[in-house]
Amino acid sequence: MRPLCMNLARVGSRWLFAVLSLLSAVVLAQPAQIPQPTLPQVTLTVGGRQIQAEMATENLQRQIGLMQRQHLGTHEGMIFIFPEKGQQCFWMRNTLLPLTAAFIDDDGTIVNLADMQPLKDDSHCSKKPVRYVLEMNQGWFRQQGVKAGQKVQGIPK
Repeated sequence: MRPLCMNLARVGSRWLFAVLSLLSAVVLAQPAQIPQPTLPQVTLTVGGRQIQAEMATENLQRQIGLMQRQHLGTHEGMIFIFPEKGQQCFWMRNTLLPLTAAFIDDDGTIVNLADMQPLKDDSHCSKKPVRYVLEMNQGWFRQQGVKAGQKVQGIPK
């Protein structure tokens, strides 16, 4: 027969292991709470206005995008650069800021604009295959008088 304190220690260590395992699983299942670091930037010109856009060129960078960001400057945005043309669709999961996406053709022409609400999973898609998507604060394009059919200059090829 084992002493009572040995049995309690054994049961206690199993209980502690189970609790720690459960907590680890919960933490790992949570979405990323930290925005990705600032990416390399490019100066773009849209509607006569210069903006500073971070470039999301890698798959993981494009997947994270502006998630968890709490602030985006007035003339700042993010340009998503895809390796080839395709119908690009965006959602706002884990994105805290209201944004407008400009879907842009190879020659820099804005194909369509889509206002996107924070923390929503509904899709916003390009009306035709594009390689570029520029996200800005919601309303920025409207405030600058920028519409579909206008050009974005300075996009890296």
